[in-house]
Amino acid sequence: MCGIFFSLSAAPILPTPETRSLLEKRGPDCCQTHTLHKEISTPDEGPQSFHLTFISTVLALRGDHVYKQPLIDQATQSVLCWNGEAWKIAGERVSGNDTEHILSLFLRAVAGDRNGAAHRLGEAAASISGPFAFVFYDATNSRLFFSRDCLGRRSLLQGYEEDGTLKICSLCDGSSSVHFEEVGFDGIYMIDLARSYDLSASKNRYQIETLPWSSDALTPEGHIKNPIPPMNMEIPSAQPPSLTLDTPFVQELESKLRQSLALRIDDVPEPPGYIQGQSAKVAVLFSGGLDCTLLARLSHDIIPIEEPIDLLNVAFENPRVAAAAAASSNRQNLPPSLPGSTYEACPDRITGRSAYNELQNTCPGRKWRFIAIDVPYTETLAHRDTVKRLMRPHNTEMDLSIACALYFASRGQGTIHDSHTEQNPPTNTNTNTYASSARVLLSGLGADELFAGYGRHGVAFNRSGFEGLVSEIHLDVSRLGQRNLGRDDRILSHWGRETRFPYLDEDFVAWVLRAPVWVKCGFGLPSIGENHITGESLAGIDAEKMALRLVALRLGLRNVAREKKRAIQFGARTAKMEKGRTKGTDALS
Repeated sequence: MCGIFFSLSAAPILPTPETRSLLEKRGPDCCQTHTLHKEISTPDEGPQSFHLTFISTVLALRGDHVYKQPLIDQATQSVLCWNGEAWKIAGERVSGNDTEHILSLFLRAVAGDRNGAAHRLGEAAASISGPFAFVFYDATNSRLFFSRDCLGRRSLLQGYEEDGTLKICSLCDGSSSVHFEEVGFDGIYMIDLARSYDLSASKNRYQIETLPWSSDALTPEGHIKNPIPPMNMEIPSAQPPSLTLDTPFVQELESKLRQSLALRIDDVPEPPGYIQGQSAKVAVLFSGGLDCTLLARLSHDIIPIEEPIDLLNVAFENPRVAAAAAASSNRQNLPPSLPGSTYEACPDRITGRSAYNELQNTCPGRKWRFIAIDVPYTETLAHRDTVKRLMRPHNTEMDLSIACALYFASRGQGTIHDSHTEQNPPTNTNTNTYASSARVLLSGLGADELFAGYGRHGVAFNRSGFEGLVSEIHLDVSRLGQRNLGRDDRILSHWGRETRFPYLDEDFVAWVLRAPVWVKCGFGLPSIGENHITGESLAGIDAEKMALRLVALRLGLRNVAREKKRAIQFGARTAKMEKGRTKGTDALS
């Protein structure tokens, strides 16, 4: 995980001190600045002067030492700012540090014929499997390239100052004169500095060209092949069979998800201050729901047994909910709530503890640590401006409620319950405070979109059958990149941790999208009662994400397999903290 700042201007431009400080929180291991002054002669305007400023901060998670950025090629003076994880390049797994691999890949792409260099660079970027955002200056051809991956898993924003300065940054820069927007996820963007520009223009003085992704079987000229294929839109011509534990797709799903997860948690380096057997390298953003608990269960099979795994579970004091509970108690002449019960009554805390107990029973040799992160209302208010600052340009009530939950969960500070020392941990009297050492967080994001986990998927099926269901899933999948992954990256990375999304691995997504809808969820399938091979009861398995539920059942998670979907802002109770009639879509003041 890294932080990126870049400016293209008539004079050197740096980020505000606040922005630089926030970038350093994303990448606490290294921060460096590199500047270039470029004089370029254009056909129409004659000599023009450009200043290029590159800043990178680094959270070192690949290789055996800190690889400082920006990376500079001494032969050409080309520059790379890389914020990503290249798990594979052209299908081959990348070992060690990936940043040097990427610089070498890009340099080979732009070498040779200038006319084809831009397209070759685009094809090189398309060969990368993993989340990324980058700024790359091809000094040989005087071209600037920048992009996010096709799923938009890393934050990258762009904006113009009043004087025409272009800024590209992992965060909104602090200047009020800049309007930032998310860099699109629809291709690779290029500025050719060897062309003529109107340096007197106050905005948009630089022509930004797009090398667009294409999902067509035959990639059109000038496009780059998208690693995510079109979704299988097939509608069944007859009644599909029931899904069972031994359905081939369910069995292969477990294997594919395990492969995706292994890429993300194999060989995680030791965090600062690491103590063997005590410090965690990996933590799970843990609501106790199906998606995250399945990742925790599979992680147990991959991570060495002597390493603890932290389960980060967040619950908020919501004054509106507390007032309603107090009023109800008064009406019924009940005693006041005990200290801590506000948090223990949160839906995600209840399911979190239940799933934690099931993990202990299923994987008794593992040292699971349940981190109960309790957030008083006063602390929410104290950090609210920081959260709003990080999530910009997103600016709605719903953005804030989701961002608050992610912000405090990823901080990883709470009360610890250790499965090796507390077989029956108390729910609200333990004062053993703890801060997770893990620098890698796992998130279950993406499962709902791929496997029809939202309530609206059931509504679509009830209204229009398989045709409506396929259309709704296709809508979700097609807009994954433009939704909120950039916002989430800005929030989650604030504490110097990197969040990884196994359900959004390119190979995994592509495999799921090629499968017909009726093997992924249970809508329209015959009712199921018992697996004929194992005798395992399948009662109570919902249609939403049925294939994933059956994988959980195969792994011994009988209760988790039956958990209902619940949005994070309601499970952690960050939604509607104050009285009033605000809606999630309302803009913040």
